[in-house]
Amino acid sequence: MAKKSTESVVTEKLNALYNLQVIDSAIDKIRTVRGELPLEVEELESEVEGLSTRVENLNEELKSLETEISDKKNGIGESQEAIKKYSEQQKNVRNNREYDSLSKEIEYQGLEIELAEKKIKEAKFKIDSKKETIEEASAKLEERKADLDIKKTELQAIIDETEADEDKLFKKSEKAKKNIEPRLVTAYERLRTNAINGLAVVSIERNSCGGCFNEIPPQRQLDIQARKKIIVCEHCGRILIEPPSEN
Repeated sequence: MAKKSTESVVTEKLNALYNLQVIDSAIDKIRTVRGELPLEVEELESEVEGLSTRVENLNEELKSLETEISDKKNGIGESQEAIKKYSEQQKNVRNNREYDSLSKEIEYQGLEIELAEKKIKEAKFKIDSKKETIEEASAKLEERKADLDIKKTELQAIIDETEADEDKLFKKSEKAKKNIEPRLVTAYERLRTNAINGLAVVSIERNSCGGCFNEIPPQRQLDIQARKKIIVCEHCGRILIEPPSEN
């Protein structure tokens, strides 16, 4: 009787794991319908954010250049006023030393004006280049925003269509896990995470593992069919199972 009880417990565990895999595979199928859309939306959101920041920074740089031009123009005005003042003072000097000193000041202010005009010219050139860059970045930003809106609409349509089914299946999956000991659930979830196709529990297909397709020895196949213990594939670690009878 004890042996039969043990076998019964193993069978229940195997059935529970198989049932959990069926439910989770159904969830995977729904998510496959969404394909790469969630990732595409995420990438586009990141690109839009990056472009928005770039355009914002470029506009700040543009304002800085315009402020620089304004400051240089004010500086030119101050230098011109200083030249007028020094020129007037030259008319009333008492000796050559004072005259030469004022002449140097006038020359210095003239050089300041030349330097400021050069800086203004350079800034204007940078502004033209910056405006062109802003225009290109803004156009690209609007293009990516449009792409993002399209992808979001597509994704939302699929989510609206499948969300209810996915939610039901998710609740079934959580309920099914409660009927399986935590140790097995942990192993099952680890296998699912590492498997490309999300399969942690597989059956034998053409004498091979239904997950990695490596051949299963005949004696091991008989052990799996007997359902007396939990057996894993020696190659991929997936749980091998004889599916429960439909009857």
